[in-house]
This record gives sequence, structure tokens and C-alpha cells, in this order.
Amino acid sequence: MKILAKKNQLSGHIVVPGSKSHTIRALILASLAEGISHISNPLPSADCVSASKAIQEIGATVKFDDENNVWIVTGAGKNVHLPSNVVDVGNSGSVLYFFTPICAIFEGWSIFTGDSSIRKRPVAHLLEALKQLGANCYVSRPEENAPPALVQGPIKAGKVVTDGCLSQYISGLMMASTLIDGKLEIELTDPKEVPYLDMTKYWLESLGVQVEMSSDYKKISITGPYELKSFDKVIPSDWEAVAFPLIASLISDSKITIDNVDGSGTQGDDEIVSVLQSVGADILWDKEKSQLVVTGGNRLSTENLPEKTLRVNLAGFPDAICALAVIACFIDGTTILEDIEVCRKKETDRILVMKSELEKLGATLEEGDDCLIIHGTSPILPNGQKNPDFALHGGTVESYDDHRVAMSLACLGLGLPEGESVIVNDAECCSVSFPKFFEVMNKINANFKEI
Repeated sequence: MKILAKKNQLSGHIVVPGSKSHTIRALILASLAEGISHISNPLPSADCVSASKAIQEIGATVKFDDENNVWIVTGAGKNVHLPSNVVDVGNSGSVLYFFTPICAIFEGWSIFTGDSSIRKRPVAHLLEALKQLGANCYVSRPEENAPPALVQGPIKAGKVVTDGCLSQYISGLMMASTLIDGKLEIELTDPKEVPYLDMTKYWLESLGVQVEMSSDYKKISITGPYELKSFDKVIPSDWEAVAFPLIASLISDSKITIDNVDGSGTQGDDEIVSVLQSVGADILWDKEKSQLVVTGGNRLSTENLPEKTLRVNLAGFPDAICALAVIACFIDGTTILEDIEVCRKKETDRILVMKSELEKLGATLEEGDDCLIIHGTSPILPNGQKNPDFALHGGTVESYDDHRVAMSLACLGLGLPEGESVIVNDAECCSVSFPKFFEVMNKINANFKEI
């Protein structure tokens, strides 16, 4: 699917879907629990559907009540077992990294694969961690550090030392610990994406699991086993999805209200609000009403920041790289997105991809090993007039089947000068995290068109 995006003013209210990160954790923990769990406001995305299929391989069942927006999970509980088939995680790195440690609990072999993107995702860090706990682990292609992966359990209580640069397999180990008889100790030498570790801790503790985690996230321990009980939970809105209508409004001289915004603090991506406010973005967060009111049309600039540079450490919320790289093109001054080496290991090498595709549209960027530098220009001069030096223009860009790349580049089109447009190839990948993204955005006048 090709999507055409061009200058438009947005208006009205928008609700983004539930959190993918919360939904997948809820599904996995419900599958391990005894009894029937009700998950309200789940994200019905491709990744979450992949998770719902995976948990059925270990004995859980899932019923989708679309009318009431509830997924009903009958947990496997004490009858949880080795996967009955090859586990196909689809496009979901979360399912791959969460589910593999859980399946390694069982005696026997588990096999994990996925789509073409997953079959390029690194797994050496995950498999090495499982080996430390007694598993036998292999990849089917010895020359590739990627699935298909084969894991023979059972893993036992003990100590794992690993870098933790990718948080997902650490969360997987934490959830697997509920099935381990004894103490699992995890020592992280370089923990990243730590808000997601907090999220996993939040979920486990809500189900009665005692989690010891040091303030620097370098030491985590859980003593199992636990008999998890079923639960009824409401999934909060997804901050990773909030980022796209947020930047779209700011760069398109628009005013929108984003409803049902999560103020719990369990999603590190909410940091994007303070980041953008620091360069002059007009964002009002009413936590009592769970609303963001976003008003565009203001000149965004780094002029009042130290060194006249916007520095954003994305170690805690690396999935914001695509949205922030786009809006940085509209900020007068230099933006440095740093501590983002992990972004090379996502659906694509997002550092390389965002540089490549934004340069096609006239942006000026520099790439480092773990940083992306954007030299932006506001379309608005300090006196409020149009900036004749604003260099962004239209063109055709690739999504590389990466949902966040596709959504961010489509949003960029809304801020282009009159007569310019962006065509995003293979834009259907947005369904991975934001089903019906283009339809939802069109309800607030984005006017995205399929061509």
C-alpha cells in the first residue's frame, strides 16, 4: 500500500489504541495464571495477535470479545506445557524475546521463528543468557545471529550476567522466574530501556510476585515459583502511538486533543512531552482528564537550551527515535538523539533508515554509532513570517516494513509547504502497532490517501 501525505490542518479529538507493551505482558501473564482473565482495551495489532497465538501453544485459550473490547484468556495454570508446535512470533520482537525464556522452563525443545524481519533479529544475547541457566540453544543457520532458534530446557534457578541493552529478554526472564523453583538473579552490566523493566516489575507485583530491583537496574532477583491468579485489567493507552498525532499537530499548524492518555508513569515514552516542551511546543497535559491538548503553529527552536542544542538520551524510550527524528527537522537548531545503539536492532536499523529517508526529503543529518544528529530548520522565522530557507520537500520514501518508520514519515508530509507531498511505500505495516492508523488520523483531517 502506498500512502500520499501533504499539508493539512488537523482538528478534533483522537484516541490512540491501548499499549502494545502492556497488552503483550498481560496476555503472557494471563496464560501462566490459573483461571480466566479479562483484558480490557487491548491493542488489536498484529504483534498482539501474534502473542495471543503463541500463548495457545503452551495451553492457554483466548476469546476475542470485539463488541466489548475485551480479550478473555483462560490460563494454562498448573497445566502449562512445552509448546505443542513451532512458535511463529510473526513480526513481534517482544513475543520472541519474552516467550523464549518462558518456554525454556520446560523439558524438551522449543523452536522459534517469524517473518522475514524477525529472521534478521539478533538472538545471541538471549540464547547466551539461557545457556547460563542450563539450556541448550542453537540457531538453525550457524552463520546467522537470528531465528529460527532452537532451545532445549529446562533452565534452573541461578545467576545470569548479561548487558541488558535490549530490555525485552530481561523482561522475559523476569516473567519466566515465576515458574522456576528457586532464586533467579539477573546482573546487568549496561541496562537500557529501563522503563520497560519497571513495567514488567509493575505487572508482576500486581499479581503478587516479589521483585527485588536495584535503583540502578543492575541487579534484579525473583524467588519462585508463584501460582499466578487470573485478573481483570484495563490496558492504558499507548504512548508510543501518542507520539505520531502529537508531532503531526505540532508541525502542521493544528490543534487537536488526544484523549485517554496514560498518566500512570509506567511508559517511558511519555518523556516526549517534556522534550518537545523544552523547544517551545504548546502541549497541555491535563492528567485529571487524561488529555493532551496540542497546538501547532509555534516556532520550535533550541535557542534557549544549553549549547543551543537539544540533547535527548533515548536509552529509556528508544522507540521514539522515528517520531523525534521527524519533528527535529522542523526545530531550528541541532538535535542529538543519543544512546540509541539498540535502535539498530529493531525491525530495521532505525538510525540508518531514518537518516536515509529524511535525506531524500531535504533534511540534513549525521549518523554516529549510537547517535543521530539532525540539523533542523523551522518553517517559521522569529518574526512569525515563513522561512524562505526551509529546505524540506516532497518525495517517495520507503518504510522498510517498519511501522514506526511508516507512521513518522507520513506525519512529516503534513508539515510540508503547499504543493509538496510524501509518498510512503509499503505503509500497511502500521497495523503492527496502530491498526487503522490512516483511517483514525483522517478523522482529524489528516487526509492521507491510498494511491
